Amino acid sequence: MSVATLDPFHGYKNAIDDELTDAVAVLDAFHVVKLATQVVDDVRRRVQQDTCGHSGRRNDPLYRIRNILRAGAERLTDRQRARLTAAFTARDEHVEVEVAWLCAQQVRSAYHQDTPAAGRAIAEKILATFISCPIPEVARLGRTLKQWREAFLGYFTTEGANNGGAEAVNGLIELHRRVARGFRNRGNYRLRMLLIGGGLAL
Repeated sequence: MSVATLDPFHGYKNAIDDELTDAVAVLDAFHVVKLATQVVDDVRRRVQQDTCGHSGRRNDPLYRIRNILRAGAERLTDRQRARLTAAFTARDEHVEVEVAWLCAQQVRSAYHQDTPAAGRAIAEKILATFISCPIPEVARLGRTLKQWREAFLGYFTTEGANNGGAEAVNGLIELHRRVARGFRNRGNYRLRMLLIGGGLAL
């Protein structure tokens, strides 16, 4: 079975449908989790503005936990969990941020189950519930995942297909491209990229 992993961008999907007609399209897990994490940040910013009338400031409860909200629940220390609880309960309106965070954690958990069947069950629940969430940002994510339903669920039928390797190499290239600005010869620049990506041994 041929598999093509992609970001949730219809241009990529159209290209796969046109040129790789036999390939199974799979949404890359990293990008799905990134979308869910962005939802949490969007909700935090909106609630922050609605309740305080300004963007985040150093002593605002939600602003102080902005980085913790991006972490996986399983990696949090007791102190970080206490900080989350304190921020969530500081005002009634903060419940929206808490719910959005729990939804993002549910998305993450789909990719961390012991079996593909268990992960797919969580993914199916996400597809069935997010779209009707009263929090607009979560509902928007639900609509996006519904549009990409087959590619979203495809992860669990392709032994966890992902483009992590390509993303890692791309990250190295982006980092070293800044260092390599002095190269004017395309061949030398290409050699530098091959070296840092591990594709060339000397």
